[in-house]
Amino acid sequence: DPIKDFAPITLVAGVPNILVMNPAKAEALKINSVPDLIRYAKANPGKLNMASSGNGTSIHLSGALFETLAGVDMVHVPYKGSSPAVTDLLAGQVNMMFDNMPSALPHVKSGKLRALAVTSARRSPAMPELPTIAEAGVKGYEASSWFGVLAPAGTPKDVVAKVNGAILKSLSTPDIKEKLSSQGAEPAGGTPEEFAAFIRAEIDKWAKVVKASGATID
Repeated sequence: DPIKDFAPITLVAGVPNILVMNPAKAEALKINSVPDLIRYAKANPGKLNMASSGNGTSIHLSGALFETLAGVDMVHVPYKGSSPAVTDLLAGQVNMMFDNMPSALPHVKSGKLRALAVTSARRSPAMPELPTIAEAGVKGYEASSWFGVLAPAGTPKDVVAKVNGAILKSLSTPDIKEKLSSQGAEPAGGTPEEFAAFIRAEIDKWAKVVKASGATID
């Protein structure tokens, strides 16, 4: 049980996903932005397909949230991992993907993939020119992968506090900030109590997305 079995220590970093398309497919369908994508998807329900690294992953659920909030119907194509999904996206076997920033960034910079937007609430320092999906017209959209540190439930509070302090100190150092930034990640931090509240909020949020979309892990 993610609530009962762990003692949250701190949120370490958030990593946005990035909405990318195969450039040839984007050109053929005249999709150069999120509004273009939504217009095409609404006019052609079930014609666009989106790859993911597997059922129930952050990539899958980023797409499911987009479908729900944008009011569009697309075909989800789950793969066994991000690598085969990106391989087929690059080859034009699928149209689009909400990929993790570290995985997609090299292909975007080389021109092999076209980036339309980031999934985070704020623009990513790694690609500040890209709008967020919310900025592009999908009000309330926000989806990011995140990483945190937890201990077993019942860990003494003084131990939790000590580890929390050490992690926060490391997150403030220039080399750690640079290493995270190079992968499209943003340092987070915060208290154990804030991290616990964040986890509860994430569970509530994504439970609603799973229910609305019918997403499963089989």
